[in-house]
Amino acid sequence: MNYRLTFWTILLIFFGINIYSQQKVVAKYDYLLYLPKEYSKETKKYPLVIYLHGGGQKGNDLNKLKTYGLPYLVEKGQNFDFIIASPQCPDNKYWSTENWFETLCADLEAKYRIDKSRIYITGISMGGYGAYITALDFPSKFAAVVAFCGGINDSDLTRVCNLSKIPIWAFHGTADDKIPFSETERIAKSLESCETKNNFKFTRLENEGHEIQYLYETKPEIYKWMLEQKK
Repeated sequence: MNYRLTFWTILLIFFGINIYSQQKVVAKYDYLLYLPKEYSKETKKYPLVIYLHGGGQKGNDLNKLKTYGLPYLVEKGQNFDFIIASPQCPDNKYWSTENWFETLCADLEAKYRIDKSRIYITGISMGGYGAYITALDFPSKFAAVVAFCGGINDSDLTRVCNLSKIPIWAFHGTADDKIPFSETERIAKSLESCETKNNFKFTRLENEGHEIQYLYETKPEIYKWMLEQKK
């Protein structure tokens, strides 16, 4: 199958026209916010990491987000050198259902000192899908993507080359019984057909299943790598 972009899709991207995000209803999602310990004492701008949770944390209770991932680590008292925004996806929706990103980004940039050249997105499971789809919709916004056991829907593979200019680090367990390992494999394969050389880094976790959220706590090199990426 040829995943190269059509002429008209290339033209739309070239002129900055995002037909996919424009077709979605604009929405405002509640979110948890973390500011670095020294934020109030300084005047510098900080990197921003947007964290997307998995399907089990949907709803209207932000405390549900603290079960694992970055909100869990913040709750435990871990310090980070970047701002973290953790939105919550409503029940009966997915990260791809509505255009929540532009509203969130505008709100954060209006209220906080954000380095716009260092905006990152990460997510796990449903949030892994969300990280990819948001980067597909807004490829010019992100300096890097970190996705755990995610994937891309069939309908979005035709524009996978939107991701080719964004550094991506993907993780997936080969024994994942909820989101097949092949979901990340096909992203890697599809990117090979793009004219632009891609920056897709794929860590295959041999014999591991779906529960790889521990990587947020045990693999600090993820943050080091992420923060090295700039627009």
